[in-house]
Amino acid sequence: GNIANGSPIGDTPPPLIALGARLTLRRGNKRRTIPLETFFIAYGKQDRRPGEFVEAVHVPVPAKATKFAVYKITKRRDEDITAALGAFHLALTKDGTVTDIRIAYGGMAATPKRAFAVEKALLGKAWTEETVETAMAEYASDFTPLTDMRASAEYRALAAKNLLLRFFVETTGTRAPLQVSRYEAA
Repeated sequence: GNIANGSPIGDTPPPLIALGARLTLRRGNKRRTIPLETFFIAYGKQDRRPGEFVEAVHVPVPAKATKFAVYKITKRRDEDITAALGAFHLALTKDGTVTDIRIAYGGMAATPKRAFAVEKALLGKAWTEETVETAMAEYASDFTPLTDMRASAEYRALAAKNLLLRFFVETTGTRAPLQVSRYEAA
């Protein structure tokens, strides 16, 4: 359901993508396994051949030292459709260098999608507020959010950046400056 229909605002795919999940697709006795992130091709189009169904979702067990979080932006707290959802999976060395990072979003593109440019800007760097703020500029390379009844493109772009900042604050226990932007509806 939530995976197979390919909705860009489904709550399940971004966290699974951030964790590196794989899908097993089946038709009769034939099976194939693919990375979940490659399953979503375009809006309403998935890498599912005629007659195939999602038989299994394989989620790797994260190493103990990794950090993982998911944040959902909605108008209501519960039972609401996502405006934007960010999922973050991070591995650091003992000195705080990013050795692995996977960031995935729903509601930011036509499909659930990773933030590859943001990840690249963080990989191999110290996990600091300065590094995170520099990486936030890369969101424009990864996403061109849309405006709909749930949120404007500008709001989604700002929310995505703030979710990364929130993840940083929660994983380091530091106090980050409050980033507030005024948004006026047109």
